[in-house]
Amino acid sequence: AISAFILICFQCLFQIVIAGLLGVFLTPSLATDNVNENNQGNKGGNSHQTVNINNDKHVANIDTNNGWNSWNSVWDYGNGFMATRVFSKKSCIIAKMNKNAMPDIAVIPKLISERKKTGAQGPPPKELRFIVSKTRVPDLTPYGKNIEALCRGLPTYVAHEAESESNYFSLDCVDASILWVINIGFCDVSFK
Repeated sequence: AISAFILICFQCLFQIVIAGLLGVFLTPSLATDNVNENNQGNKGGNSHQTVNINNDKHVANIDTNNGWNSWNSVWDYGNGFMATRVFSKKSCIIAKMNKNAMPDIAVIPKLISERKKTGAQGPPPKELRFIVSKTRVPDLTPYGKNIEALCRGLPTYVAHEAESESNYFSLDCVDASILWVINIGFCDVSFK
């Protein structure tokens, strides 16, 4: 009976060690990807963009530091919404993610790396334009905890994707793009 008990304990210990080793080696590859990019703007200004991806939660956080034109964005692939906090407008914009146009969360680091190498020589990035409503969002809860945390305490508006034929070129737009990967504009942002 004692030898059977020792054998069972040894098997359990072996399974625990294997599980621990798998956790140590797999966690870095599954949890988070970080991409940093410094960009010399075309008007001589500097901007810095950081993309942090949590693969476990299916959330990408994008931070662009560019003076008064800075913004932060959360792309929540789990609930299908993205939100962008626009510093110059002191507000937040929420939009439904277009899964046909938005890059898959797992390939964003690879896309950024490839686009860094090809730069302007590669194909142009996808472009999405959203029209921002003037009606404020009364409750952030339906958009999930990540978006709620980003937009809490700020006037928040919903944006709807513009039709591809729409003439949004005449509208005032705020750029919220991931360099070389996708160009996103939130247009008609005359709200206060």
